Amino acid sequence: MTTQHIDGFILTPDGFIRGVLEHQEGRVTRIDGTAVPEYDVRHGAQDLPIVLPGFIDTHVHGGAGRDTMEGGDAAAQLAKLHAKHGTTSLLATTMTAPLDEIRHAMRGLAELCVVRPEGGARVLGVHLEGPYINPGKLGAQPDFAKAASIAEIRDLHAIAPIRLITLAPELPGHLDLVTQLREAGFQVQIGHSLGTYEDGVAALGRGAGGFTHLFNAMTGLHHREPGMVGAALAHAQYAEVIPDLLHVHPGAIRVALRSIPHLFCVTDSTAAAGMPDGEYSLGRHRVTKCLGGVRLPDGTLAGSTLTMDQALRNLVLKLGLPIEDASRRVSTNAADYLGLDDRGRLAPGAWADFVVMDRGLQLQCVVVEGEAIDLANAG
Repeated sequence: MTTQHIDGFILTPDGFIRGVLEHQEGRVTRIDGTAVPEYDVRHGAQDLPIVLPGFIDTHVHGGAGRDTMEGGDAAAQLAKLHAKHGTTSLLATTMTAPLDEIRHAMRGLAELCVVRPEGGARVLGVHLEGPYINPGKLGAQPDFAKAASIAEIRDLHAIAPIRLITLAPELPGHLDLVTQLREAGFQVQIGHSLGTYEDGVAALGRGAGGFTHLFNAMTGLHHREPGMVGAALAHAQYAEVIPDLLHVHPGAIRVALRSIPHLFCVTDSTAAAGMPDGEYSLGRHRVTKCLGGVRLPDGTLAGSTLTMDQALRNLVLKLGLPIEDASRRVSTNAADYLGLDDRGRLAPGAWADFVVMDRGLQLQCVVVEGEAIDLANAG
């Protein structure tokens, strides 16, 4: 049993220390050092690496030219791509589609949710984004929306573990279903919804935990009709946001940061992540990557090319967040949302999931469950 260590500015749950992190057999065994202010981390005389918890992405459709809905080894390949960008665990995310296609994707994920691919991020389970959404608010989802049933969801869960479900609460029977799903142990998010503010508040009251890609594919905020966005800003503890600065204006992200205590970042990345401009699959759709965005032929945004290391840089370098706060929003908050106390933080006993960055927040090293990831050809 070989103990490995890293020296640097290490972010612990109590703040930064100047010290050492040791890990063995995939777990953190010791963290020791002297507390330092973040100013010293970013501007001090000692140019040491910055060590942060590995990133957690709860909304990943693809990467490296592969799409979750392909099934087979597609998710393993996207897990490897995102690990090269600091994501140490993720939820493989499906698209709205006929049930046979969703089952096909789930079969491709079943073993991957048990055995982590060498060189890849841990796939914690599935985020079922549809088909239980409002057909009038598809966004980039294919037109196969339908009402949900607990029996159908249990059948899918028997194929591969579902950790998170997006649904529109205004659809008939969905409010009662939120309660049933929470009692069955599923986390539920509100998204792709034409619901009112009142629908959102009611769903939160039934146990919904958060909102899917806040601001996108939901009714917006108006001072006389606050909509789903208003429900989130007024009442939510958790919500996803895509901080590529294309899906959501920086000013709107600032509003959400002030309103939602545990706002966390997702990529909503597609097969185009880590790839050159061109055409790619997103479920049944063909999408085009160009000028940093991914769009349907009609111009609708269709996921992103964002990676979590860039999400962190955007939060710190573009929006001005402290590194400690930004780190929570790309790791710890998502871990807490999923009920994981051994990921998203660096502490003895936690998984040895961490990233090593320079002062410009460029990745130097990624470690997933103790395995150092080869960052060559990261894309």
